[in-house]
Amino acid sequence: MSSELTGAVWRKSSRSANNGQCVELAFLDDGRVAMRDSKDAGNGPALVFTPGEWAAFEGGMEDGEFKRP
Repeated sequence: MSSELTGAVWRKSSRSANNGQCVELAFLDDGRVAMRDSKDAGNGPALVFTPGEWAAFEGGMEDGEFKRP
């Protein structure tokens, strides 16, 4: 899997601080989305989501599914 992410362009939110507690995303050419912890950039694990999984996550965010009580 790591070879699939070679050359990926990682992005961090413009709202994130430089405190090492952020996630980075890479939108891959085949429609998948990779996510990793910014402090482990290049060395740690990454989660890779299919387009359908990412769409479900975005929908949950828009619907407030992940808000704290």
